[in-house]
Amino acid sequence: MKRTLGKFFTSRLVGPLLYLVAFGWGMGRSIQMNGGNYMEFIVPGIVALSAMNTSFSAVGVNLNMSRLYYKTLDEYLLAPISSSALVLGKVLAGTVRGLVDSLIILALAFLFGTHLVVNGWFLMVVLLTCLLFSALGVVAAMVVNSHEDMANFSTFVILPMSFLCGTFFSPDRLPKVFGYIIDVLPLTHASYLLRALASGQGIIPLSLAVLVVYATVFFAAGVVAVLKVR
Repeated sequence: MKRTLGKFFTSRLVGPLLYLVAFGWGMGRSIQMNGGNYMEFIVPGIVALSAMNTSFSAVGVNLNMSRLYYKTLDEYLLAPISSSALVLGKVLAGTVRGLVDSLIILALAFLFGTHLVVNGWFLMVVLLTCLLFSALGVVAAMVVNSHEDMANFSTFVILPMSFLCGTFFSPDRLPKVFGYIIDVLPLTHASYLLRALASGQGIIPLSLAVLVVYATVFFAAGVVAVLKVR
């Protein structure tokens, strides 16, 4: 990452800038959400969305390629390290990239004049979101057995969460049958938490507990998946 930091940084500016220009300046000036500015509503959702996409892709795609194409994962599996240490290393690597991406978005949001409350709880939720989806990337990379199926996993799992889990609009506006499904997805609770904290409402214990459970389950599943390969 240090060798490619410039490329990584500039590439991460494009998506957030498009979101902020299109939804913030383009639509945000004429839309009110929950009695406030739409820009302030959407930025926490974009932070959660970017944390998910970057963390998952940084781990899932690279690990799947190293396992099936480059075969470099075999060197890690033969090394005298535990499966949990291997998974933790991959998860932390994805988390760092997700955190950098999220901080870039926050910096751009403040430059756009957005007023958000960013405190320790906010950053902790971003960190937990990155950990969660990095662990999911490990699970997907170890379970999926082709590059095409890895793309399909993103299409059927990651993409729907990107648009439906409270990132661009409130899930309350959807039919109840969809709302029940969306309410159990991790990105929904990440969006809820970040939006509540950014508006100064404080932490939501239930949503925080959901994220912790998901992160624990995904990490454990990743360790089990590595053990099976070994």
